Amino acid sequence: MKRTHKFWRRITDGLVLSELWKQFQADTRTSYRLYSREIETSRPPGRGRGRHFIWMAKQFLWAIFDKLTPARRVLLLIALILLLPDVEVLWEKDIHSVKAFWFGGAFWGGILLLVLLLLEIADRVVMKRDLQIAKEIQAWLLPPEPPTVPGLEIAFATRPANTVAGDYYDVFPRLAAPSPGGDYLIAIADVAGKSVPAAMLMATFQASLKTLAATASSLTELVGRMNNYACSNSQNGRRFTTAFIAEYQPASRTLSYVNAGHNPPILRHKAGAIERLQAGGIPLGIQQNAAYQSGMVTLEAGDWLVIFTDGVTEAENARAEEYGEPRLLTVLRANLAAAPQTLLNAIMMDLDRFVGDAPQHDDITLLLLKAV
Repeated sequence: MKRTHKFWRRITDGLVLSELWKQFQADTRTSYRLYSREIETSRPPGRGRGRHFIWMAKQFLWAIFDKLTPARRVLLLIALILLLPDVEVLWEKDIHSVKAFWFGGAFWGGILLLVLLLLEIADRVVMKRDLQIAKEIQAWLLPPEPPTVPGLEIAFATRPANTVAGDYYDVFPRLAAPSPGGDYLIAIADVAGKSVPAAMLMATFQASLKTLAATASSLTELVGRMNNYACSNSQNGRRFTTAFIAEYQPASRTLSYVNAGHNPPILRHKAGAIERLQAGGIPLGIQQNAAYQSGMVTLEAGDWLVIFTDGVTEAENARAEEYGEPRLLTVLRANLAAAPQTLLNAIMMDLDRFVGDAPQHDDITLLLLKAV
């Protein structure tokens, strides 16, 4: 009994038993979405339910085969054949020979499936290790904590949908600012797509932003040069990036900004008026030499600036309902007197309550600024 308990504890290490079914459901949904992504599930007119079920099963099986290497496809095919009973042998009179054939085929079919499973696990372990390294590198690219900016209190957080994310955020001093003394660059970006490809482009965005921010140029010139650089790495516009890049001058409390196709940040003035920061242009990486306009606002004590990626407002619950900006504004109004970190925690908790057990489909990033 003691050995059994030790064995079970090792099997379920890191997982509470009550969460086992939820984890299994989440893994099943994720796997189904992976295999059914290219399958047309709608039933055409004239096709019966039985025929449609068989057609779906065949397409699903082919989707599994397509995810394997050619050698592993052959291995899986042989294993499935061995697991199937031979109809002609079942008519033999000698039941013992039937059992010998059946259990022998099933045994070797099971062995082949086990070998296939071990090969897939080996790939997964190697990939998991590489992703963990990529996650550590990405964490190094992002600021661990907000910097001290005169006149502002700042809080930010990100939650990737996968191990690595395509979202980027940063606040750092711009030493080469055209205006004299102490300007700060504020940036948030969302690369189209998720996981490793988006994370690689996010790293190039971070590198180009830091490099170009060190040169003497206006904000629109900086964004224009970033767009031209992004166009050279965007696969003809398929890998574009939405971004909100702003420059804050503590001396005048002014915020110049360029919105490159990003969700318009919410500026909530102390008096209660809501302003959306929309001036800018198209996302980065779509059109070479695209023109960008800048906007400017003055931040007064008590003003809130909420900058976010679409993973926040488009987060869905189990009924496919989106979180939406009205809920975000409701949490903001309820915490106007709070510090940015307190508001950030309140938004993330409200988001978790709304989403529940539904899977996260996109990276979530929030950047909050409060003028003091």
